[in-house]
Order: sequence, then structure tokens, then C-alpha cells
Amino acid sequence: MRLLILHNPKSPMHKNSKVTPVCRREIYELWKGGENVTSLSKKFRITRRVVYTILKRARLQDFSIHKSTNNRFKKVLYGLKHLSKTEKIVLGKLARQARRYEKQYPGEMVHFDSKKLPRVKGDNQKLKKESLFVAIDDYSRHLFTDIMPDKTQESAALFLETAIATVPYRIECAYSDNGTEFKGTPQHDFVWICNNNGIEQKFTRVATPRTNGKAERVIRTIMEEWFSKNSFSSREARRKSLQQFVKFYNEHRPHFALKVEGQKLTPCQLLQNFVNSKSVYNP
Repeated sequence: MRLLILHNPKSPMHKNSKVTPVCRREIYELWKGGENVTSLSKKFRITRRVVYTILKRARLQDFSIHKSTNNRFKKVLYGLKHLSKTEKIVLGKLARQARRYEKQYPGEMVHFDSKKLPRVKGDNQKLKKESLFVAIDDYSRHLFTDIMPDKTQESAALFLETAIATVPYRIECAYSDNGTEFKGTPQHDFVWICNNNGIEQKFTRVATPRTNGKAERVIRTIMEEWFSKNSFSSREARRKSLQQFVKFYNEHRPHFALKVEGQKLTPCQLLQNFVNSKSVYNP
């Protein structure tokens, strides 16, 4: 079991003291500069779990101290995470009986993949090339992406943590290739985050990445429709531009595979239809 011990390296603090916003920002800046999670954990005398939490929020420009409250119920799609257990079991059985590849509800399987990106013009040559990480829901094609400093298990784990906190459904299964950023022992960072959140892992057949087709295809779409049509002045500008594209992809770009009564829907429209059909959200 991993224990949460919060401690300021510059002065003794009570074990229940919070990591200050200043320290949180410092941790984030050091991480962006190339320092890894293990090093930060030792330097600030906090657990790796706490470092991941700080980085996850920092990626969203949140350096504040959080109270132990959950305001996510305010989200329109919150009901997706509260579908009845019985309904999921029934849907799962029907899916297995029909032997269908398409999943039956949001979060049943989310495809993960990563791709190294070229350097930004004028980039610091001492820094590693950044990597694009994607997570696409099998049922709705809802897309979550981010650009991480590298392609390591630490970056993959932080990406997963952020995805869990951001997507409007509970991730039940993470499907990926056999890359070292996703697969390893129970102590592997990505594997540990999966286990800690009750997420099952499934992998493509060895040396057959095409079986993770949805993730491969969305990366191609991103590179064709976003990357090739834009120029970027900095790493931060590129990341901001990507988030704008993802918002367009989820909310405004009709998806050919998402047809209801002949009409092509966006991922968010399909998610909303699913919520409405199950009557799980009452505004």
C-alpha cells in the first residue's frame, strides 16, 4: 500500500499539512524541465501518488489546495458514471452473445495509444521529443488527448490519471498495444493506476498494432486535420491548439461511424443521446 505523506523539503511540517500552491507550481515547472516523478517525490518528501495528483491538476492550470469535496455532480454528463450495475451486466452479456466488436455503452472499452511528435521550431535540443497520447472511447468515439514530455510509463500514467478525472464516463477497460509505456509488472506506473482504479487492461496481439485500429485511426486524423495544417511557436502553443481541435472533434465534427436514423452525430451528441435514452440525468 502506498502511503500519502505530505512534507515540505525546506522546513518541517505536520504530516497532514497541504503542499502549498507555490510548491505545486515549482513541482510542475521542474517536471516540465525534465525531472521525473521519482526524483520529485524524493526532493519534496511526498509520495509518487501525490506528485501525480499535483501534476494532473497542474496540467489543467490548477495549483490550488483542494478540499475533500466532489463537485463533478454538476456536470451534465455526470449520469454516465451512475448507470445501474445490473444494466451494465445485461448489456455486457448481450454484447458477448452477439460477439460484436462495437461496445454497448460509454467507457466499456477505451483505446489508448501514443506517438512521438517532431520538435517545435526553436525547441530546446536538450529536451526529449514530446509525445502525443490519445484515449478514444469505443462506443462514442469521444476523444481525450494530451501532449506529454516523453513516451515513458510515467507520462502514460499521468495521462491516464488526467483522463479519468476529465472524461464524462467511468473507464472500465484500457485497450492498448504492448508498448512499455502501457504494459509491465504491477509496479509499472500505468498498470498501477489501472489497478488502483479498477480498470481492466487488454492488449493487442504481439507485433499486430493494427488491432488497435480506432486509436491508430484517430492519431492519423489528428496528424492530417490538425498537425499538418498548423504551425506552432512553442510547446505550450501546440498543446493549446491541440485542445481546441479536440473540442471541435468532440462537439462539432460529425463522425461517419456514428449514425442514428441516417444522421451523422458528433461524439458528444451520441453521449447525450445515450444519457437521454437511459433517463439517468434529470436537470
